[in-house]
Amino acid sequence: MHDPLDSLESTRRLVTERIGACLDLTRARMAHVGAETADVIDAGDTLLSGGKRLRAAFCVAGWSAAGGPAPAQNDAAVIIAGSSLELFQAAALVHDDVMDGSLTRRGRPAAHRQFAAIHGLRSWLGSPDLFGEAAAILLGDLLLVTSARELNQALREIPAAAAARAQDVYDLMTAEVTLGQYLDMQAQAAPWDADLAVDLDRAVRVVRAKSARYSVEHPTVLGAAMAGGDEPLLALLGRFGLPIGEAFQLRDDVLGVFGDPEVTGKPAGDDLREGKRTILVAVAMDRASAAARETLTAALGRSDLDGSDLDDARDILISTGALADVEARIDRRTEAGLRALEGPELDERPRAELRALALLATDRTA
Repeated sequence: MHDPLDSLESTRRLVTERIGACLDLTRARMAHVGAETADVIDAGDTLLSGGKRLRAAFCVAGWSAAGGPAPAQNDAAVIIAGSSLELFQAAALVHDDVMDGSLTRRGRPAAHRQFAAIHGLRSWLGSPDLFGEAAAILLGDLLLVTSARELNQALREIPAAAAARAQDVYDLMTAEVTLGQYLDMQAQAAPWDADLAVDLDRAVRVVRAKSARYSVEHPTVLGAAMAGGDEPLLALLGRFGLPIGEAFQLRDDVLGVFGDPEVTGKPAGDDLREGKRTILVAVAMDRASAAARETLTAALGRSDLDGSDLDDARDILISTGALADVEARIDRRTEAGLRALEGPELDERPRAELRALALLATDRTA
């Protein structure tokens, strides 16, 4: 019997091989610029050496759902597309960490902190922090360029009509994430609205635009479009991908406050220090007493938040029922996504793969 997780492991291996080859090609092509630029590609290599490769896996599962053959080599079109998605995610993470002032990513210093450390160790002139942030922005830009190059290569391997449809998905995804990131920043900067339903609505839109659609829906639909999937199939996969992506991000929000740093690779409570206006926080603000709301507001965006102050903020998220509310939302959105897979439209193997990936994305500790 086919084990869906075998497909995931195969995808991880092939996509990791492809990313390595892609960065090696960038290194070789850009060698003429100078040896100094190796720091940038090395930082990208370090960032991309880890990760769950879930976006690539959803892309391959979408490809399979549309009848695409299982990829056997790292130069298969769908594997190259998976590499493109992982490169795009890495770019988004690098830029996100700069904007949020995050110190760590996947258990290592964030890219801008790595560049700042290089500046300090080499006793260069100027501010290490400013240099680090500027270099990280350039790394993110390079990863975006490399992602687009990979997608172009993948689309050259498939029929023109399928390539055009897939390109549309990628273009929508990249623009949506960019504006979703702005919406996230704007939400953190804006005062809380007198009607807290306004903040909750904005938090939902941030989840969808910045994370949910590009984490699950767009990769799955992209893979299916590449394999020539028709509109009814793409719509079905969209109905699956959006709620699963929302549940995925809601789980991320819970881990950003309550996760184990040894597992998540980020300090406990980091989302609170960064002032994230998540659905978790918005629900708590809506339900909290005036005093608790004041305590939670004071905690948001406090870079030194720790100890009893962090515990107090967490207690408010629990005592207001916000944590339980978000856990229930995760369950409901996961169930909605899985229901979309029922029916005769999908063969059993891709249905099992999509179901396994959905559960892996929504029921996790990192």
